[in-house]
Amino acid sequence: MPTPEDLPHWDVVVVGAGAAGLVAAERAASRGRRTLLLEKNRRPGIKILMSGGTRCNLTHATNARGIVEAYGPPGRFLHSALAALGPQDLVALVEGEGVKTKVEETGKIFPVSNRATDILAAFLARLSRTTCELTLEEPLVQIASRESGGFQLVTAKRTLLAHHLVITTGGQSYPGSGTTGDGYRWATALGHTLIPPRPALVPLTTSAIWVQSLKGVTVPDAQLRVVEPVANQREPVANQREPVANRPEPVACEAQPGDKPRVLDTRRGSLLFAHFGLTGPVALDISRVVSGHPQPNSLRLEFDFLPGVKAEALEETLKSAASTAGKRQVLTLFPGEVPNRLAEALMQQAGLDGQQKAAELSKAGRAALVRAIKQTSIALTGTRGFGKAEVTAGGIPLAEVDSRTMQSRVVPGLFLAGEVLDLDGPIGGFNFQAAFSTGWLAGLNA
Repeated sequence: MPTPEDLPHWDVVVVGAGAAGLVAAERAASRGRRTLLLEKNRRPGIKILMSGGTRCNLTHATNARGIVEAYGPPGRFLHSALAALGPQDLVALVEGEGVKTKVEETGKIFPVSNRATDILAAFLARLSRTTCELTLEEPLVQIASRESGGFQLVTAKRTLLAHHLVITTGGQSYPGSGTTGDGYRWATALGHTLIPPRPALVPLTTSAIWVQSLKGVTVPDAQLRVVEPVANQREPVANQREPVANRPEPVACEAQPGDKPRVLDTRRGSLLFAHFGLTGPVALDISRVVSGHPQPNSLRLEFDFLPGVKAEALEETLKSAASTAGKRQVLTLFPGEVPNRLAEALMQQAGLDGQQKAAELSKAGRAALVRAIKQTSIALTGTRGFGKAEVTAGGIPLAEVDSRTMQSRVVPGLFLAGEVLDLDGPIGGFNFQAAFSTGWLAGLNA
């Protein structure tokens, strides 16, 4: 058995050539560190290539403060990383490699070419100008030991010694891209704890036939609320950022007279109906509270298909239409923001005849129609799981990582960056920004 002195030595070994790993390795090598980047796939950056419908939503059109605020309280962890590489810096970096970018109406930033391959090529070009060695189809199999001189690593091809180890293997979303939770296993074996991973930015599922029948219908602006019925209310364990070993068992709350259903989250944005349920930005954004709930099939999803119009104003509009255009069918009175197929379905949900004339619509009928537009709800069955999730919630607790350097507070010489951390943000390029920024900071310090 070779002694550590006999093994090939590296100053820095980065495991995982995704967004965080590519910049971490480039930064470390640019500092003169002898750097090795290990990737188990046949090509690097698989998730970059898959993201944004193969267009790659690089980041969001905001500043560092906007990124932090989008994450809520956990966003504070990103202050140092964003100071090192903020959104404008990231855009300048890829444009410096000849990849022009554009800001879409939603604030998402994409390459002008709409090709994720161009984004990946930019980072690979930067890496190629360093002395970093990138090896493909060489997965890390085991961290054999933690020596005083570093980490003894066993790959599928060799054993080597790393003075500093950077884990950037991602989470468990899109497992076909290679993100199968390996980093969690290695980090916990070295002494870290783990907040149970769960899918986030993932489509929602329901058995409601009328929802499934609307496959392909898009609502540009809808508001969704995830509601927990009183009888099923539990302690909100889904949003606690505690290691699994310290997390209490969920306890059902005893319903009291006058109790109301608990609203777990509210989001607004574009919605797309699908054969399995719901997707689109607003469904993806609200999904983390569903996947994190101990009984996701006990939850209900409430729709407001006209969030910019108050219920009272909508009822007055319908009342006015009944007096001025009484011969028109009620179906034609729906605002243009509500697609025709959805309008027909909502009429059925309200128990109304779509062929009914506006003048024939009673006060009770108007109220039922307003409720259908503003308060329709369905039972959820859950989410489509890690296989269709864009990111992973949960992971290595932020308290166990020094946000100023990305070095582990548990294991000296170990750095963690990207999705392996318990840090997930909303849709719109925020998660890629966090991955690039934390990877950059890790590379500056490893």
